[in-house]
Amino acid sequence: MKRFVALLISVILLMSPLLNINVHAAPEDNQLNIKSTSAVLIEGSTGQVIYEKNKDEKLKPASITKIMTLLLIFEALDSGKIKLTDEVSVSEHAASMGGSQVYLEPYETQTVETMIKCISIASANDASVAMAELIAGSEEEFVARMNARAKELGMLNTNFVNCCGLDVDNHYSTAYDVALMSRELITKHPEISTYSTVWMDTIIHTTRKGQSEFGLTNTNKLIKHYNGITGLKTGSTSLAKYCLSATAKREDMDLIAVIMAAPDTKVRFAEASRLLDYGFANCSIYTDANEDLQVVPIPVKKGVKNAVNYRVNDKFSYLCLKDVNSEDITKEIAIYENVTAPIKENDKVGEITYKLGGNKIGTLDVVAIENIEKAKYKDYFLQALEKLLL
Repeated sequence: MKRFVALLISVILLMSPLLNINVHAAPEDNQLNIKSTSAVLIEGSTGQVIYEKNKDEKLKPASITKIMTLLLIFEALDSGKIKLTDEVSVSEHAASMGGSQVYLEPYETQTVETMIKCISIASANDASVAMAELIAGSEEEFVARMNARAKELGMLNTNFVNCCGLDVDNHYSTAYDVALMSRELITKHPEISTYSTVWMDTIIHTTRKGQSEFGLTNTNKLIKHYNGITGLKTGSTSLAKYCLSATAKREDMDLIAVIMAAPDTKVRFAEASRLLDYGFANCSIYTDANEDLQVVPIPVKKGVKNAVNYRVNDKFSYLCLKDVNSEDITKEIAIYENVTAPIKENDKVGEITYKLGGNKIGTLDVVAIENIEKAKYKDYFLQALEKLLL
């Protein structure tokens, strides 16, 4: 049976160019020697999985739960719902969290930015709950939003019960799901690295007892020595064991290595480093922003304007493993011969197709840059008059 399976895999690999199957050679377990229960390595701009071990196994995530908490905080900042300078009042519930904390007292106030520092650097449960209450009114409502956002990101094997990662029943995630929310945070909100790469900092507690200084120390040892490290978050409890989402960037490539249920803290850092090393050594990113796109206006039928220009909104990215030469990637640009009004900005007016070895590896839409209304009788009259005068 084993010989048959091996023969079948060999046939698939040989036939893959003919069958249009995109086969990537991933490292075997014994190459990277990952001892942790679950692990995954993905690239940020493409989402491509480079390595996985039990990536969809449901496990307790401990404080790497806070990656989703931070994502919702930064999304609230982007939307204008909150500002970094806003004052956050600490409730009795938030102050009672225990576990990893910065010992916020009931009714103490700190700025949003200070709370982000406490969560990112010191993994503070009390600060996480205080921010949840600020954004959603209660931790329960905030957790509902965490779960809704998880579904939007395709995190199919995750359920949050709290916003900080304390061990409770039915609170679980997977290495792959943690990688998905980490990817969203670091690619959409790279400013998180301003906080997640700080080794030591301090905050000032101001209470009825007066002012006191409190030190923050990062638990992510990789930020002290790993080249290109951008964060992101550690977590550990007696049930979850040792977890880590480690992110690093070199040139145009963002890598995300997630380790879950490592047997001890040294193993999680060593294995995350090993995964990142493998990715940077064996992968590269092909990117194309189409800055060389030559724009020839497209004729518009029945519009108030006779032509429309176009653009490409997105950047194309493709993960190249060591056996792939990015110079072999080609692109074909197909622009519509004409379009009919009405036209809305960002309506598709063409497509760019990328190929490698004759196989399609991706596409980008070419879109209109403006709205063009459908012409009325008055518009036709003015167009005819303009032509006559010219």
